[in-house]
Amino acid sequence: MVPRFPVVLASASPRRRELLAQLVPEFEVLPADLDEDALTVSDPWETAKRLAEAKAMAIAESRSESLIIGSDTVVALQTVDSYQQLSKPRDRQDAIAILGALSGKVHLVITGLALVWPGGKEVGCGTTEVSFRELSLAEIEDYVDTGEPMDKAGGYAIQGGAAGFVQGTDGSISNVIGLPMELLEEMLEQTGR
Repeated sequence: MVPRFPVVLASASPRRRELLAQLVPEFEVLPADLDEDALTVSDPWETAKRLAEAKAMAIAESRSESLIIGSDTVVALQTVDSYQQLSKPRDRQDAIAILGALSGKVHLVITGLALVWPGGKEVGCGTTEVSFRELSLAEIEDYVDTGEPMDKAGGYAIQGGAAGFVQGTDGSISNVIGLPMELLEEMLEQTGR
């Protein structure tokens, strides 16, 4: 797919870069620097969309002639009356706590996606249900000690060392990795109209 505008990915994520390269042959990477906590609300879908849109809009200010793709992933664990949103771990202990919370449970991975281009904007999100098997503390600690969880929402990479933790998924795997490819393809078609 060749978009009609130069494409800018507003993310530092190497995983998003790899996924986008499957759809768009050439693009620039220009991460947006945001206070993500200031944009977090109680609804995880709204959080994901707000963050994705804020990233895209921040870059659009300096790249008004381009198609900007903003994306942000939120991992949410349902509680009795709401959702606990699990972001990137702050440190080793936080990573262990996050993975302990996900152990033996089903959680949601919600990735917000925002496209901003000259004369247009589209915001959406993809949702995937992921179920983890019961994890031992030793397994969690061994995984955390690899360093892989530290820059990932929910503290794990489904395409990496945590693949063996997953019992099942319902929805897009690329969404869990950080860029819902099916949704992105649909939204990119909108920019050409």
